[in-house]
Amino acid sequence: MKITPLALPEVLAVEPRVFGDERGFFYESWNRRSFASAGLDVDFVQDNHSRSRRGVLRGLHYQIEHAQGKLVRVTAGEVLDVVVDLRRSSPRFGQHVAITLSAADRRMLWVPPGFAHGFLVVSEDAEFLYKTTDYWYPEHERTLLWNDPALSIAWPLDAPPTLAAKDAAGVPLARAETYA
Repeated sequence: MKITPLALPEVLAVEPRVFGDERGFFYESWNRRSFASAGLDVDFVQDNHSRSRRGVLRGLHYQIEHAQGKLVRVTAGEVLDVVVDLRRSSPRFGQHVAITLSAADRRMLWVPPGFAHGFLVVSEDAEFLYKTTDYWYPEHERTLLWNDPALSIAWPLDAPPTLAAKDAAGVPLARAETYA
């Protein structure tokens, strides 16, 4: 397994060792001992799985209490995955990192607590799986406005995205509840 810090160094690209032959492939998407030896010693409590079609944008989500760390991956299709630092004490507060995740490259992404997260489906459809370090508490969920000019996220859109009502009603960074 290869772990690479991104522009927001707490956000990590995780490339698993993939074993493949004419039968197909095999890889460990999670092994607590391997991840801990690489510096990622976390407990996961929930697995989530979504399927979305091209142009669906989910996010940018976070929980103001019970902040979740997430290990995310795509098992079908391709997405642009975006993470925004919402820790006011961070020198990178308000900055984001974007990375393409696909079933073809099998790369995963570690999103630590204190960051907003979202993705845009860029293939015909995509299946997105993620493990979380805390449970989902709807009363603590918040949504950062996906197209806030202050974030300067270059979403690869050729038409308006398909959004859930909560994502369309996201709050700009200047008014968002954030972490200390």
